[in-house]
Amino acid sequence: MPNLQSPISNLFKTYAIIVAGGSGSRMQSALPKQFIELCGEPVLMHTIRAFKESLSSPQIILALHTSYQELWAQLCSKHNFTIPHTVIAGGETRFHSVKNAVDSIKDLDALIAVHDAVRPLVSAAIIDEAYQCAADDGTAVTAVKSRDSIRQANNGASTSLNRDGIYLVQTPQVFKAAILNKAYKQPYTDNFTDDASVVEQSGVAITLIEGSYDNIKITFPEDITIAEALINKKPSTLS
Repeated sequence: MPNLQSPISNLFKTYAIIVAGGSGSRMQSALPKQFIELCGEPVLMHTIRAFKESLSSPQIILALHTSYQELWAQLCSKHNFTIPHTVIAGGETRFHSVKNAVDSIKDLDALIAVHDAVRPLVSAAIIDEAYQCAADDGTAVTAVKSRDSIRQANNGASTSLNRDGIYLVQTPQVFKAAILNKAYKQPYTDNFTDDASVVEQSGVAITLIEGSYDNIKITFPEDITIAEALINKKPSTLS
């Protein structure tokens, strides 16, 4: 964990790219899930606030499709949401959205976090640890061990896998800017499922750090109910 008396932002410029390109298809909603209300305000506002309130206090870049930028401006006005952030155009895929944001950052000595807009429950402690780990090792990818038994299907049969070696990847994923900038100069392929896979393809090893089972991704309608229950827990019980 970082030294709470010396936040990493004292040593590095910090940025957070919030990727908000999702649609509402799996939520059975015409409204993209990042705009659905969670405890009275859009999911995306909770996510941005989590980074703003961390000790790392990064400059926030929101990658948002141009067709939703006016809606976002209206929601910010409606909810009196004044946390400073820069909005840039999202791309055709998550890769292209992140690339647009990475290309806008000129300081290659900075630390850059990439985070899903629909993971609003990320804790400040995890955010700060991820920045610290990236400062030390160049990369930091949050993940949790699988709690369930794992089987791999192949040609109609399935094989049990050892779950002790299986990790479920989350965000934030934090990298030194020079590493991320180089990685996103690669041509896009369907194998790029997250930023860690892009960076790994460029030849850089990935460092995992412990995430949290509370750091859920809002994907289905029931996830809103779960997230609200977690938010309503006492702050000291959130990990």
